[in-house]
Amino acid sequence: MEFGTAHQDVLHDILRWRRDVRHFKPDPLPRAALEKLRAAMDLAPSVGNARPWRVLQVTTDSLRKAVIDNFEAANREAARIYDTEKRAAYDKLKLAGLRDAPVHLAIFTDHQPAEGHGLGRQTMPEMLDYSTVAAIHTLWLAARAQNIGVGWVSILDPSAIARTLNVPETWSLTAYLCVGYPQSSDDTPLLERKHWQDHTESHWQEV
Repeated sequence: MEFGTAHQDVLHDILRWRRDVRHFKPDPLPRAALEKLRAAMDLAPSVGNARPWRVLQVTTDSLRKAVIDNFEAANREAARIYDTEKRAAYDKLKLAGLRDAPVHLAIFTDHQPAEGHGLGRQTMPEMLDYSTVAAIHTLWLAARAQNIGVGWVSILDPSAIARTLNVPETWSLTAYLCVGYPQSSDDTPLLERKHWQDHTESHWQEV
């Protein structure tokens, strides 16, 4: 199949308007919408076709509370690296939508999958983690195409999350995602709008 300008324009719009969302409406996501996100991940590339991502939808109130407590403790610790002025700016940022998002997805990478038979990861075992990241980005774009927002929470103790969710020892946390309908949409990154960090161009050069 060959794609034309119209396809390119739509993809560009999805890429431009894909943002890290922290402000969510409480509206639940339809099961059909979640199924489309799962199906999108099925289309993602992976090293050796190993498909190492393992997705847990966290629905239990006690587990969600444990994740929120984990974030708040990690966030307090992370704030310590900033001086007084920068710390004040940091404290004003909303860095996660954990309390509002209707869907929580904990996405792990299995570092010993039987699938793939080790192909492509003997010299670069980190390709398993990269494969999971590619699947997450695929989900993210598919979500945006459904007008669904995604927020990636990285201020967490990943080992504690693994213990909380009682996952196998071969799994490591790659991402904890908040998913839901955003309160608003914007084509400018939130951290740029809050004057924390400008959006810079990709470093690309010939060698």
